[in-house]
Amino acid sequence: MSLPAPEWLISEVRRAKRGRGAEMVAQTRDLLDRFHLPTVCDSARCPNRGECFSHHTATFLILGDVCTRGCAFCAVKKGKPLPLQADEPQRLARAVSQLGLRHVVITSVTRDDLLDGGAAHYAKVVDALRLHCPGVRVELLVPDFGGSQEALATVLAADPDILAHNLETVPRLYLEVRRGAGYGRSLKVLEQAKQLSPKIITKSGLMLGLGEKSPEVEEVLQDLRLADCDMLTLGQYLSPSLHHVPVARYVNPEEFDGWRRHALALGFKSVAAGALVRSSYKAPIYFQEVQ
Repeated sequence: MSLPAPEWLISEVRRAKRGRGAEMVAQTRDLLDRFHLPTVCDSARCPNRGECFSHHTATFLILGDVCTRGCAFCAVKKGKPLPLQADEPQRLARAVSQLGLRHVVITSVTRDDLLDGGAAHYAKVVDALRLHCPGVRVELLVPDFGGSQEALATVLAADPDILAHNLETVPRLYLEVRRGAGYGRSLKVLEQAKQLSPKIITKSGLMLGLGEKSPEVEEVLQDLRLADCDMLTLGQYLSPSLHHVPVARYVNPEEFDGWRRHALALGFKSVAAGALVRSSYKAPIYFQEVQ
């Protein structure tokens, strides 16, 4: 039996879905369709997609739209992916240029079928952005690349501005929520990023409401600070369908604010916390807190 959402959250979701108007949402969607570019906004059924699209921004999804893993929280399609599209980096760069973005967030499905997990393709995307969109700030939300330090080094060599990798939840829930992933492996992505590129800004995120306990969240925040993670996002888990893991509880705004203040006290340079916060939520604004 699903847990009914509180009225305040339902109102927030409705507002975010509307955005600033259907016409502006349609303009962004038309451009994405024209360049044949999927977004995590659509694939993951993000509640903020209307708001983001109406501001002519989106979080791009590269390496296809089919994931090789089956995380129980995620609405992205699972199965056997198609081959990579060689022209995707150029198409994405042209779309970013036409949207006029100064800060672009790019993520991907996990591609365990590829020897490098798609790392070289990530690097090509960054190279295309540097060529066609001079001055754009590039934020990458990467998978764990199967724990390959070589793959991570390939991505970092392309010189993105921000390297993000989400822990998503507490270690106890990994087997239930993040099948195929590992807490230690994910944490190591962030640790190795700083070792390979000491000046890179790193970022991670957690979903709350999956059944985690406060001491467990505290331990994860401590682990992230030990890994010298700079930026943090904390959001409410919202089950995409009845086939996904259900919501265990809804976190109220006061608790989110408490975690935000606590995380800042721990040393995070930027913290976004709230029910509808996601990894790319107002990314350009929160990046300014790091400067």
